[in-house]
Amino acid sequence: MNQEEIKSHIPHREPMLLLDEAELLEDSSSRARFTIPEKPFFCEGHFPGNPIVPGVILCEIMAQSCFPLFMEDLPGKLALYRGLDAVKFRSTVKPGDECTITARLIDHKGNIYVCDAQLSVAGKRAAQARITVALVPQE
Repeated sequence: MNQEEIKSHIPHREPMLLLDEAELLEDSSSRARFTIPEKPFFCEGHFPGNPIVPGVILCEIMAQSCFPLFMEDLPGKLALYRGLDAVKFRSTVKPGDECTITARLIDHKGNIYVCDAQLSVAGKRAAQARITVALVPQE
């Protein structure tokens, strides 16, 4: 899916839409891609002269990349964080980096979905997390 197709599944919009492409793979995992803009708003002041993508943004990129794993259940609902566990930051991500994110559904009970996600740059793992979301009715 390209960015316009992604918008038909999740409510995020620029500048907080942090996916360029996403797909559900045959093995029931997902893969997504996002290129960090050259001058992203979230790097202003983080850090002057040495911009680094904040960890919370990397978590958001990984969370957004999980949506293909439960997109069949998304219509009329909103996916909200319920937890972030086992979060690790292994290397810095900078403006201009192309991120590849892979995710796998680990557990699903009712409206709760637990996914493992990894974010890599140039084949090197930069971040990982276990992400729990709840699908709640969209108002």
